[in-house]
Amino acid sequence: MNATPQAPSTRHEAIRRRAEQIFIRSGSIPSRDLDNWAQAEQEILRESPAHRAAIVIRVNGAEFVGEYNPASAGGYLPGELGSGAAVPVSFLGDKMFVKRPNGGVLETTIIRKIG
Repeated sequence: MNATPQAPSTRHEAIRRRAEQIFIRSGSIPSRDLDNWAQAEQEILRESPAHRAAIVIRVNGAEFVGEYNPASAGGYLPGELGSGAAVPVSFLGDKMFVKRPNGGVLETTIIRKIG
């Protein structure tokens, strides 16, 4: 485990390498890029000393990966939004704001856009 938090670009590269390892390890099955990326991201973020988490939101055919700090997420729990649920989001620069069912807002930093 690293003793210092990874910079976003370094973390991105670590996730990319891990996703490639997962792809090879799972038999090089095509069309699983997003699943491999999500798994890699969870593994890398879990290994990071400054634990952060991520959420993937699909907007108009593109998927945005937003990273957030669980300690300052206002009690947000992964899975709270439900897979495939319609979720109001807004963007400002590299920030993505996700409206929660309880009326709160989960603020994330966009670390990847897919599509």
